[in-house]
Amino acid sequence: MIDFLSQEWPWYISGPLIAIVLLLLLWTGKTFGMSSNLRTLCSALGAGRQHSFFDFDWKNQRWNLLVILGATVGGFLAAQYLTDGAPMSLNPKTIAQLQAFGIEDAGTAFLPDALFGMEHWTDPKILGMLVFGGFFVGFGTRYAGGCTSGHAITGLSNLQRGSLIAVIGFFIGGLFVNHFILPFLL
Repeated sequence: MIDFLSQEWPWYISGPLIAIVLLLLLWTGKTFGMSSNLRTLCSALGAGRQHSFFDFDWKNQRWNLLVILGATVGGFLAAQYLTDGAPMSLNPKTIAQLQAFGIEDAGTAFLPDALFGMEHWTDPKILGMLVFGGFFVGFGTRYAGGCTSGHAITGLSNLQRGSLIAVIGFFIGGLFVNHFILPFLL
């Protein structure tokens, strides 16, 4: 394990790295966002035969598939080899709130066992929350014309008013769900 890589990187290292990636994308005429990457994947797998949204020349967007692969492989490598096993850095108030909702492993697991444990895949309530949540994320991404990463990173960097409105909406929606809906679901 490399000690430097297992630590949280400060903003003055990670921020400029994100900026460099964005400059490279702008220089090559590309944008960043996971929803466009997933759209390319769906198109490559033949979804264009079922729905016109996916009917485009995905081969011009092949680089999007590398982003998906890189995020998957990078996440796996980081989780397996670049972590020291220490709990996540969450605010103690957040941990206490999640534990009050019944998520006992708050602050120690990226995917809470109370929601993602194998025994919960047969619980209709948990499955309903995941399906409903997935639907709303997909609908919101399509309605907003992109995902949080695309709007917050690429759109705001390009000073796009629509991205600013979308990011404000994402935060308001997240706060609303966290404070008013999530307590009733958990």
